[in-house]
Amino acid sequence: MLTVFDPRRLTPDTRGAVASIGVFDGVHIGHQATLAANVRRSRELGLVPSVVTFRRHPKRVLLGRAPRTLTSLEHRLELFARAGIEQCLALEFDEALREMPAEEFTRIHLIEGLRAREFVLGFDSKFGLDRRGGPELLRALGYPVHVVDEVRVAGRAVSSTVIREAVELGDLTAAAAMLGRPVSVLGRVIHGDARGRTIGFPTANLDLHHELHPPIGVYACRVWRLDRAGANGLAAVANIGLRPTVQRDAPALPTVEVHVLDFDADLYGERLEVAFVARLRNEMRFDGLDALRAQVERDVAIARTLLASS
Repeated sequence: MLTVFDPRRLTPDTRGAVASIGVFDGVHIGHQATLAANVRRSRELGLVPSVVTFRRHPKRVLLGRAPRTLTSLEHRLELFARAGIEQCLALEFDEALREMPAEEFTRIHLIEGLRAREFVLGFDSKFGLDRRGGPELLRALGYPVHVVDEVRVAGRAVSSTVIREAVELGDLTAAAAMLGRPVSVLGRVIHGDARGRTIGFPTANLDLHHELHPPIGVYACRVWRLDRAGANGLAAVANIGLRPTVQRDAPALPTVEVHVLDFDADLYGERLEVAFVARLRNEMRFDGLDALRAQVERDVAIARTLLASS
C-alpha cells in the first residue's frame, strides 16, 4: 500500500480514486464494512481504493486530550492494506487543518490530492471546519457518495469507544466480536534483560506502538511476524505486567513479554502482532525463579490446550 504523510509529496494516480475519510481507530467491523464497500466500488470503476486518515487523533487538538487508541497509525496502516486499500494519505491534524473549511479540504486533499471521483463514507463521517463536510456537501459538489449503514452487535452500535471499554475491562470476547478479530497489539521487539532465557522461557519484549492493551495478566496468544510474508500465527504465552518477581522497582508502565512456543529464532528488531486469545491468570509474585519457572510451565501447558482448540 502506498502511504503518504506529506500531502505536498502526493502524486495522484492517473486512474483516480474512491475515497473514504476517518480516524478508523481499531479498524473494527463497522470500519471494515466501509473499506470493503470502497474496494468493491473501486474495482467496478477501475479506480484506486483510497483512505484519508489522521496521524494522531483529532480530539487531541479539538478537545486538548485524546482517547487511548486501540491501534497506532502503523497498526491501522497494516489493517488498511489487509482490507485491500491501495493508497493512504495520513494527515497531521493540527490547528491549520482544524480551521480548514470543508470545501477547501475537499478540493486540496480529496479532489486535487487523490483525484477522488467517488466517495464511500461511514454513516457518521464528517470533516472540515465545524464538521460541515460529509455526504451532503460532496453530493452538492457533484460527486457520487455511498454511505455505509451503522453496524450493530448484540443490539449495540459498534464504535471505537465501546471497544476501548471492553478491552480495558478485559472482555476479550466482546471486543473481538466488534473488531472482527482478536484483540491485538503491534510492537517491535527490543532487548530486555534476558531473564526469561535463564529460566528456560525466552521472551520477546515489545515496544508497543499504541497505548491500549488488555489488563495486567498472563494470556494465551497467537503471534504474527509482520516482516515475514505469509508467516502463520505462532502459539505463544504473553505476560502484561510489572514483573513483581524479578523487578525490584516497578516500571512506570506495564511491559509486554511474549514467549513463543517451540521457537528459538532471533526476533530482535522484528515487528510482531500479538493477538490475545484467552486470559490464563493474574500476574503474581513468586518466592523465587524456581517457583516462577514451575508456574510458567503450567501456563504453557494450558495455553497449548486452549490454542489447539481455538
